[in-house]
Amino acid sequence: MSAQKTNASNSQTEFADVSNRKIAYRSIGEGNPIILINRFRGTLDTWDPLFLDVLAEKHQVITFDYSGIGYSTGALPTDIKEVAKDVKDLADFLKIKKAVLMGWSYGGLVTQAAMHQFPELVTHTILLGTGPIGKRAVPLEQSFLDHALKPINDFEDEVILFFEPESEESRKAAKASHERIAKRIDVSKIPSTMEVFQLYFAGGEGAAEDKEDYRNKLKTTKTPILAISGDHDTSFAVENWYPLTRELPTTQFIVLPQTGHAPQHQNVPLVVNYIENFLENTK
Repeated sequence: MSAQKTNASNSQTEFADVSNRKIAYRSIGEGNPIILINRFRGTLDTWDPLFLDVLAEKHQVITFDYSGIGYSTGALPTDIKEVAKDVKDLADFLKIKKAVLMGWSYGGLVTQAAMHQFPELVTHTILLGTGPIGKRAVPLEQSFLDHALKPINDFEDEVILFFEPESEESRKAAKASHERIAKRIDVSKIPSTMEVFQLYFAGGEGAAEDKEDYRNKLKTTKTPILAISGDHDTSFAVENWYPLTRELPTTQFIVLPQTGHAPQHQNVPLVVNYIENFLENTK
């Protein structure tokens, strides 16, 4: 009898022992590595397992928890430049020399910081439901704040936060994604206190201030970038990218209709196909 294939549902949680902290991670699939960098309040358990499994058909897919979040020890830094060191430290621990970085939401800001700090590591950057570092043209919607900061989110919160509640198709996708995630989730690991929320907020405020000038560095980077957004993202409105269009020579944009903050959870095969085509056709 052959051994059971490792997938998102049965992969073991492992720990990288680095610099006085342990970074929790999981790895599935084989091939060129993709390191996934998580959203506000996201843990190893909150990625849609179907998305991870489809991505892992052609790649090694690595998910992890930030220092002090989820299954990891330590404390979440208040500067995204420092948070980005988790990515480099994990890659070094795993002896990964080159990787694709994929960031979602807050993780997209961390990804941009990592891309600029460690260009020798990053072959491609993929940004999901996020925006450019720097001042936002369009702020967070109040509905996002009303639901994102509850200690525990119920299904309706998830629909509003990550999908398009006005679309029946999006609601169906939300239910399917919720049920997949629910099969392996430890709710006690999800950050739920204002004390921890403030650490994320400080990182977001620093990203808006952009003392490192990362926003302008998007105009000169050689790294190919793919940004995939929903047309109604209450957290990172796609319109925040528009002031930079025609100024970013390596960035491609995809906007999905009737889609919210989690395009990769609502449109799994479609988003993975876009990612695969991008990786195959850019250097």
